[in-house]
Amino acid sequence: MNPGPADAVIGPLDIRRVMAALPHRYPFLLIDRIEELVPHQRIVAIKAVTINEPFFQGHFPGRPIMPGVLLVEAMAQASGVLAVESLGLAGTGKLVYFMAIDGAKFRRPVEPGVLLRIEVELVQDRGKVCKFAGRVLIDGKVAAETGFTAMIADPPAD
Repeated sequence: MNPGPADAVIGPLDIRRVMAALPHRYPFLLIDRIEELVPHQRIVAIKAVTINEPFFQGHFPGRPIMPGVLLVEAMAQASGVLAVESLGLAGTGKLVYFMAIDGAKFRRPVEPGVLLRIEVELVQDRGKVCKFAGRVLIDGKVAAETGFTAMIADPPAD
């Protein structure tokens, strides 16, 4: 994702633009909108967490908490939007695949009724393989953070 000459802030982007960038759909689409995107640099996404999320039925009855692995997935999806928008890949069929998760930390439980602010920064760009640093915030406080690696590739052949 090598930067272009004049990378300006893009956003906000609505759910239709998010869905154009990602192959994910309900119930696995974990990004509701993009507040801000600086191509080749960073993205800020929003996820409204409601009691209607299907995972709350079993995690945990009587004390609903969003699974940490889904917080990491939300950060990965935000990085996917960053990559696709930065490279102009929407509609090409290219996918952003997770390769590694590094040092994930979960600082506070995520319960229904909160707005998650998902911040992801591009740390290293090696063409088709990129490293990112992400964090999820609730009211300005870190709920989760991790580093991760992803690659841009063609979808698997049928």
